[in-house]
Amino acid sequence: MAEHRTDLSPTDDEPVRIEPYDVAWRARFSSEAAAIAVAIGPWVTGGVHHIGSTAVPGLAAKPIIDIMVGVTDLESSRPCIERLAPLSYCYAPYRTETMHWFCKPSPSSRTHHLHLVPTDSPRFADALGVRDYLRAHPEAAAEYEELKYALAAVHRHDREAYTDGKTAMVAGLTTAVRHWVTEH
Repeated sequence: MAEHRTDLSPTDDEPVRIEPYDVAWRARFSSEAAAIAVAIGPWVTGGVHHIGSTAVPGLAAKPIIDIMVGVTDLESSRPCIERLAPLSYCYAPYRTETMHWFCKPSPSSRTHHLHLVPTDSPRFADALGVRDYLRAHPEAAAEYEELKYALAAVHRHDREAYTDGKTAMVAGLTTAVRHWVTEH
């Protein structure tokens, strides 16, 4: 059984490494999504989604599969923390007001991030919206990719600074998504 730890943080750093898009990322997501659905199916109310840069064909990314599961709320989905441990997901109390966050198999060697997010939250809609927007707008994806490479070069050993460096662009993408959605 996987170690269940709550003292982890997404900032327990392994170097930030951006790699060219890999078609295998889609299969890695599909395999993992099936296992997650079996483990926590009764709590899944909004689907199991491939999000983040690895979900955008052609976009370079950290080779970590980001998965978002829609749940009713955070309190009622707390049993998922224990149910995901046998799949090697390590729970970390990170941004606890908006999600339950996990990494797999460990903070120092991550292959997956898992986010349990209430389906009625802005975070749930925004994560799906940004993914779909980047898929539909290659010029925005290219600009985002350029920023990620630049930030990874400067913040290779500071994951939090790398993430913070993307904040303004992600906020701009989120705004663009909201306009794009109302137009379609």
